[in-house]
Amino acid sequence: MRYLILSDIHANWEALQAVRAHVRRKRYDQVVFLGDAVGYGASPNQVLSWLRELGPPPVMVRGNHDRVCAGLDSAEYFNRYARDASAWTLEHLDERNLEYLRALPEGPLGLTDEVAVCHGSSVDEDTYIFSAYDAQLAFDGLPHSIIFFGHTHIPSMFMLRENNGRHTLKVRLLTGRRLVLDLEPESRYLINPGSVGQPRDRDPRAAYAIFDADQRRLYLYRVSYRASAARRRILAAGLPPVLGDRLLYGA
Repeated sequence: MRYLILSDIHANWEALQAVRAHVRRKRYDQVVFLGDAVGYGASPNQVLSWLRELGPPPVMVRGNHDRVCAGLDSAEYFNRYARDASAWTLEHLDERNLEYLRALPEGPLGLTDEVAVCHGSSVDEDTYIFSAYDAQLAFDGLPHSIIFFGHTHIPSMFMLRENNGRHTLKVRLLTGRRLVLDLEPESRYLINPGSVGQPRDRDPRAAYAIFDADQRRLYLYRVSYRASAARRRILAAGLPPVLGDRLLYGA
């Protein structure tokens, strides 16, 4: 089974189109989405309609922006730019997409006995995994050996290995246009494929992954897209200019 893993599209239609074009000749069986389809960007209806019309339906968990932009939670803990974007998104969503967004399940979800997905952490969808301490809590929250997560917008991997009763935890940033990793059967992993529509690792290219569960092989890709066009769409919508500017620098 091969999974196309997407995360944090954030209503960036231009980035999503580039990823769709890039995967056209690649083989996968199931789309998996790790949350935050909307927020920040100016194309929420296009992104949600694409997800809604996929067949077979993707495996999805909601993100914190999905929850707030759907009107299910307050935006009081967002910064002012995210608050403005969430209010704009809620106002501009059509009814079918709003209903779809509100129905997205809260993670974590199990894909297989070995693989699970979540948005932030396995213990809280709003929690960021940046440190070894964050990763250890997430490992403790689920029994699965491989956990895919999003939320930080930074392609990264935490590997937990046991050797003679001792545990070692290593972290690795995942960089480059194409990266292939074979996952050790005796280790556990937390893997962030990066963000399709809002990269924050100083690389403006859209990020996504394909995971071959049978071979335990992970393919990570970065794809150039028309970030300037996504920025113009944000400006034309009257959203805060900083939300478009950051796309040019992957920040």
